[in-house]
Amino acid sequence: MEGQVEHQVEHQVERLLSGQGSEVTSCDVGLEQSKPVTLRKNGTYIVCGVIFNDKDEVLMVQEAKQDCYKQWYLPAGRVEVGESLEEALRREVRRSNCPEKLNFVLTCAGVLSCSSVCLQVKEEAGFDCEPISLLLIQEQGPQWIRFIFLAKITGGSLKGLAAADQESLQASWWDRRSALQLRGRDILRLIDNGLKYRQDPWHPTTLPQDLSCRHVVQRLVLVFVGAEDQIWILLVKAPELHLPTAAALKTHAVTWAANMVVQEAMPSAYYNHDVNTLGVFSLQHNGRQHGRTDGVCFNTLVALVPDHVQRDEDGRKLAPPSADRPPPVENQRYMWFQVQKQTLREKLLEKTKNTSLLPIHSLY
Repeated sequence: MEGQVEHQVEHQVERLLSGQGSEVTSCDVGLEQSKPVTLRKNGTYIVCGVIFNDKDEVLMVQEAKQDCYKQWYLPAGRVEVGESLEEALRREVRRSNCPEKLNFVLTCAGVLSCSSVCLQVKEEAGFDCEPISLLLIQEQGPQWIRFIFLAKITGGSLKGLAAADQESLQASWWDRRSALQLRGRDILRLIDNGLKYRQDPWHPTTLPQDLSCRHVVQRLVLVFVGAEDQIWILLVKAPELHLPTAAALKTHAVTWAANMVVQEAMPSAYYNHDVNTLGVFSLQHNGRQHGRTDGVCFNTLVALVPDHVQRDEDGRKLAPPSADRPPPVENQRYMWFQVQKQTLREKLLEKTKNTSLLPIHSLY
């Protein structure tokens, strides 16, 4: 029986390592402090795309809206009620979206989502395109999340001034050296990330999985690496052994959910360790039922690392704890599981050392 349980746990982790997901059937931490995501009410998702030609020039769109008239930005838009990320892309790239109520310039960012279908950008930029991979996720808590995709052109032609409309004036390829009046300089980092990934991908192709979720949640592969490269994974015991899932709180970064799990599982050790979300294996979103499937699940790798300098409540330095084994679990809901399968242990070690995962950055 013990060997069977070990196999089931390792299989869960291997699925996430391969970019897959699984249904969110329960939430272990934070649910009582969280509300289901309802787009247009308590949540906003922005989809953003980066597209290059064979000269490494990036596709830009000139805005037509009054408050950003003639300024340039990546093609962009906001996910609307009842849409998946892919559907939002197909709609928004057909018109320049200039949201009025987002509180920083990041809002109009180009939309590229995932699946094998071709994405239409003809009305905004004149092209057909399809996604390659997510490049980066940016968040300001569960109420604002931006998904940045790398995409490629599959057909069409560049939109010129003759086709200008109320949403966009024209599109152009930008070499990043010539002068251009940008709507916001935040896109420069996104463009740089796209170029780097295009030339040397540092994480596997990552595209959203069509799986539903009510809340914004973080599912954790929370690992502790011992002195001899042994690896332990934190698990929740009931109703069966599973990876912990925590709901994001409106007042914190999405990845704070991992801190809540550690605080609950081993409160005495929490202040003597860093809780580092290293990146995203995969993400899950559906969005078809308003208020019921608007949430997102981020399947993440999290490392629990002892602090180099530790102090007691009076500020005096303490001797660091032994790093041979993880800190003891104090809450009986949880347990540490030591990874036995060599190939899985090697993969997790590589991910913790090189962080070759889709990055998620807090904008707090």
